[in-house]
This record gives sequence, structure tokens and C-alpha cells, in this order.
Amino acid sequence: MISATEALQRLQAGNERFVQTDPGMAASQLSSPERRAALLAGQEPFAIVLGCSDSRAPAELIFDQGLGDLFVIRVAGNVIAPSLVGSVEFAAEHFGTRLVVVMGHTQCGAVTATLQQLDEPPESRSPNLHAIVDRIRPAVAPLRDAYPDTPPGDLVGRAVRANIAASANQLRHGSRILETLIRDDGLMVVGAEYSLETGQVDFFDGMPG
Repeated sequence: MISATEALQRLQAGNERFVQTDPGMAASQLSSPERRAALLAGQEPFAIVLGCSDSRAPAELIFDQGLGDLFVIRVAGNVIAPSLVGSVEFAAEHFGTRLVVVMGHTQCGAVTATLQQLDEPPESRSPNLHAIVDRIRPAVAPLRDAYPDTPPGDLVGRAVRANIAASANQLRHGSRILETLIRDDGLMVVGAEYSLETGQVDFFDGMPG
């Protein structure tokens, strides 16, 4: 299995191809019948991506990767819950994957809804949706007081990044297994934001150096 740094470089190169609308081998040859057959014996994903469920942000396409390359976990608002931590632990332990990317995106609906509901809580809301909002709220609520004159669009932008950083931090410090792998075995957890407007991924939290 490749190192976290090499995995990160591979993702960055793939995203550059995606932005330039020049997909490489991963999107074509690595999704072939031969590739499917080769993966029957097992998988060795080189990166774990915990991203938002938004249909506009599919990790495999964004990073120009094929079958078996990424272990992808998707949930609205890229929030952290026990089952999601367990999924990351599983991939990191069983496949030896050493890079975890928490990827949010611009104009995130879950983050926008959380900001709106700080002032106008709905009279009725699904308890399941409520659970998502409650996981986002601690990261974004302080921003209204910190940036009182910020236009709504800019506030959402700040909130998206704050939510990504909070989720990445929870993975780094909310799991004994992941903490041990970070300390002893080169596991790296980084935060990233995908731009719906440009297609570019900006890695900004937990980067080496």
C-alpha cells in the first residue's frame, strides 16, 4: 500500500485531469471487465474519502479514479457518526489505506439548512434530519457572532470549511484505532473542499508541512 503523501499526490493529479476535462486511464481502462475480474480476489483502495451525499460531488469522478481505487463513504453534510467512524476504521485496518480525506463542497445544502435553522427552527422535522443538523451546528453556530456583517453567501462558505475541519478533527481524535494508526503507522486525515463551480478540490486542513 502506498503512503499517505503519495496517495494525496495521486488524488491531486486526478482532480487536475478532471478539471481539465482530460480523464486518464482510471475513468476508462480501470473500469473495464478485466478490472472487475481482477478485483474479485479483493480490494486495495489507496484512499478513503468521506464525502457529502450531494449528487454533484461523486468522489471517483472528481479524482478521476476507477474501480477499486477509492473507499468512499457518503453522508449528507459529511458529518461524523459512529457508523461512519467504523467504516473508516474498517478500511484503514483491513486494507492498509493510509489516507483519509473528509471532502465537503461549496453550496452544501446541509450546512445552509443548519445556518437557516439557527434562527428559524422548523415546527416539525424528521428526527433523522435533526440528527444531521445537530452534528453540523457546533461547528457553524459560532460563525454568526464572529462574522456578523458577512453576506449570507460568504457565511455559508466559511461554515462549509468549518464543518469539514470539525469532521476531520473528530476522526483524528474520536477513535482509538485511528489515533493509533496516525501515531504509529502513517495514517493521515485531511480536509478538502470541492468547488461545484470550478471542479477543483482544495485540500486545506491537516495538510503535511
